[in-house]
Amino acid sequence: MLALPYYGSTSTFYRIRPGVVLKSPVQVWEKSAHRHKLSERITNSFVVERQILEKLGDHPRIIFGYDDTTDIKGFLLAEASHGNLQTYIDENNALIGDSLRRKWCWQAAEAIAYLHENGVIHSDLRPENFLVHATTEVSLDLWLCDFGGSTCTELNLGGGHLPDDPFFDPTQPWISTPATDIFSLGSIFYTILTGHWPYKSCGSFETGEGKYDYQRRVNALFSQKKFPDVTGLAGGKVVMGCWMKRYGTVNEILRDLETEMQR
Repeated sequence: MLALPYYGSTSTFYRIRPGVVLKSPVQVWEKSAHRHKLSERITNSFVVERQILEKLGDHPRIIFGYDDTTDIKGFLLAEASHGNLQTYIDENNALIGDSLRRKWCWQAAEAIAYLHENGVIHSDLRPENFLVHATTEVSLDLWLCDFGGSTCTELNLGGGHLPDDPFFDPTQPWISTPATDIFSLGSIFYTILTGHWPYKSCGSFETGEGKYDYQRRVNALFSQKKFPDVTGLAGGKVVMGCWMKRYGTVNEILRDLETEMQR
């Protein structure tokens, strides 16, 4: 197994074979004062994600999970050929054409529409949780991943997570609803279309403190319903519609995306 250079707050990844990775729980330091609580959170995250992946089944916008009969900790997933969307944008923004940006906006919304139709709220949407995969030699497409923080009332599953700024609406209660994902989509569309987060320049943060200061600033702006100017941005009306709570369903977003992106 080859350890891979990406990880989450609850997981690490290993390449089992070409195109297949193992998502495995992180090991909590034995002497941690919060070891029991952290271990419970990690275990719950894996229970939630496994059941939601089973419920969602096979869909072109959802990461593919493999049936596994081996005695391993974690589960097997398809490995995206081009990594996550955030890193891809950071490293290739100048090379991404308008048609690909439009397609990715559509595919991101398509993924969330499918989730909501199946009673699942992702609740942690951000570009990092979309993967970029070469479905064919000439087509880069999105897969949605990381369902450990998701909720599903039908399955009595609650991941207990909410998005970070700028993908969370600070004017709303701290509970997961379809509106949580819809607001997040607005900031995801904005990032795809412009190459950067709202009120931020292109590229990653240089320090953790810089990221914290940014999130505190954007939270204050969003709390006052102050959003970036999207005048003249293709799809800008849809972006603002997500931020301003003008959509009740993601299918309404898909309808408007189809109209806006053809202009």
